Parts: sequence; structure tokens; C-alpha cells
Amino acid sequence: MDEHYIERIEKLLGGEHLHKWHAPGPDAIYLSSNDYLCIAGEPVLIEAQAACLKRGEVDLLMSTVFLQEGSPQHRLEQKMANFMGSEDGLITQSGWSANVGLMQSIAEPGVPVYLDMQAHASLWEGVNSGQARAVPFLHNETEHLRRQVQKHGAGVIVVDALYSTNGSVCPLHEILAVAEDSGSILVVDESHSLGTHGPEGAGLVAQMGLSERVHFRTASLAKAFSGRAGFITCSHKFKGYFLSTSRPAIFSSCLLGHELAWFDAALDFIRAADDRRQALHRNAHRLRTELSALGYNVSDGSEQIIALEAGTEPMTLVLRKALEAEGIFGAVFCAPATPKNRSLVRLTINSGLTEVEIQRIVQACANIRENVRLADWSSSRRKVVVPRQAGVSVST
Repeated sequence: MDEHYIERIEKLLGGEHLHKWHAPGPDAIYLSSNDYLCIAGEPVLIEAQAACLKRGEVDLLMSTVFLQEGSPQHRLEQKMANFMGSEDGLITQSGWSANVGLMQSIAEPGVPVYLDMQAHASLWEGVNSGQARAVPFLHNETEHLRRQVQKHGAGVIVVDALYSTNGSVCPLHEILAVAEDSGSILVVDESHSLGTHGPEGAGLVAQMGLSERVHFRTASLAKAFSGRAGFITCSHKFKGYFLSTSRPAIFSSCLLGHELAWFDAALDFIRAADDRRQALHRNAHRLRTELSALGYNVSDGSEQIIALEAGTEPMTLVLRKALEAEGIFGAVFCAPATPKNRSLVRLTINSGLTEVEIQRIVQACANIRENVRLADWSSSRRKVVVPRQAGVSVST
């Protein structure tokens, strides 16, 4: 605590906390929510949840383990599984519990688990709690993964389909080839691609035609589904095994009826939301292009999560405050969510941004370049400049 409050907050950051916003104005633009398709306020979804509550049915507050076949939760699990092209599935209390519970269930003590260095913290936590052996590999570096597997043997390979820090996409075909060549299990976290990518929003694994070859997919439903739960795709047989071995499943309560009603209605809405998915990708591409033209290095990713990587925590604090002064509110990522001195402000794009709002974001980022010392950022220093004709250069 002394190290946190004295060394970090007082000495390094001058008494200011990286995550404490200043009071936003009435016209503030929030780029910190994971509600990518802007469904949280949809009347049809709210009405579905309200109707369930008004029926006054009493929920059984008990562990998921005790739910019987044909229960509302089991029916929704099968509906979600069908949506994602899986034999069966499991709803968990959160994306965190999905990943922790899954890793506990498939990785015994000593089993090598190969994790992309940017894989979500819940996946690392699951490996640690299961006492498996975590073996990291460089982000999206398939050849490094292959060398690690050759060195340590077959095990479990763990990646995110779409990475939550910078919006980069996993090279799933190449990663899957390593898994199949070595006889390893492949786990793909689709938290930030389920609902936003693929046919009817079924995710990047489905988009790439890999649904029958990836062993497990997990997802937080607190992103595009705008609720509080997680999901795992699996076989019928594994489902029974999981409910007898996963500590988060055994020792936590099942979802309540109104929560299930929300996800049931949200799934129907999301499957028909191609227009919102198109708007989301259009907005993300537009902002990436505009920010790159302003000199921001956003080339680490390609999708709706945009990282403005200032580097050190003091520089990131300056960036956060400068954006707030312009009415733009993102989310600060710092250690342990990022490596030390690679802190950033994450801008999470959504489908509902208007042309006026996009222009305001771009103008704000143009206005603050000098004040935030853009040229001194770690991400700016990583830019590779390739000379072109007539003195023109491009960044990659």
C-alpha cells in the first residue's frame, strides 16, 4: 500500500490518480464503454427484462450445478451454442469466471499452457489457479509459439480473437495450425469480437470458418451483449465435466430470470444488427485513418479498440487530462494491464457515434498534440518510417 500511495500516486503522479475522471460536461463523448452496438438502452430489451420481473416468478438462488435439464438457463445456453456453431455451451457469472473455470478444468498441474503475452488477465489467472505451467509467447508471433511448443511439448494454446488493449486481431489460421500439428488444445477468447464480427455477429472464429476446429471459445457478455455474464462453447460431454470440476461454476450462483431474459432478447437483436456492425467498423476505420494522419501511431491494431500509447504513467496522465479538457473520455490502461512504461488511453469506438462526434474526437486529438508531447511517446518512437519518392514517407 505504501508503494502504491506514496511511490506511485504521490511521487510519480503528483498526488493524482490515473483513473479518476474530472467532472464531465453535458456534451462529453464517452469512449470507455464496451457497449459496441449501443444496445444497453434498447426499449425492446429493457421491456423483455421488465416483463420477466413483473411476472413475479421466484428464482431459485443456487449453484448452476443444481440446474436441471430444460431449465431456462440450459435453453439459453443451447441457443447461444447454436448461434456460435457449437454443440453445447455454458453460461457463467462473468467472462472472468468463464476463463478461470475453463483453464482450471483443462490444465492440470505441470501442463504447459501457451499464452499470448496480451491474452486477458483472467486466462493467466486460470492457469495460475490450476497450477499449470504458463509459457508466454510474443504477441501474435506464430513462429515464437511454434518454438515454445517444440521446446515444452503439447499442451493448451490460449489467445484472444481480438485483443482488448490495442484492437489487434489474432492470426487464427496460423495459431490453429500450430495447435493441430502439435496435438494441443486451442482456446480462443471472443469477448471483443462476439456480436461485432462474423455472420450475424457469431465472432471471428465463425467468420474464418473455424468453429468446428477450435476446441473452446469463451466470451464476456459484458461487451457487445451489454450484460453481466460469460459464455463457453463446448461439447455435451464436457459440459457435465465442467459443472463437476470448475470452482467458479460450483461455488457461485446461477443467473436470475430477468438476466436470462435480457440475453435471450439481446441475442435476437444482435443477430439482426448488421447495420450497427457496419457502422461500428466504419467509425473505427475512419478514426484510425484520421488519427494516423495526425501522427498518432495506432498501427498495432485494426478494429474498434484504439490505443493512444503515451508510455509512462505521468505522460498518460497528461494525455487523459488533455482529452478530458476537450470533452473526450477514454479509459486509462496501465500496469498490470499493460507492461511498465507502456501505459495508454484506450478509445473504445461504438456504432452510435455521429459525424459531428467523430469530427470532435479528431479535432481534440489534433489540438492536444503539442501539449501531450506526441513526438516523445513510446509508440511514436516505435514508428518505422520508410522513405518514398520525392521525400514522402509512410508509417507502418
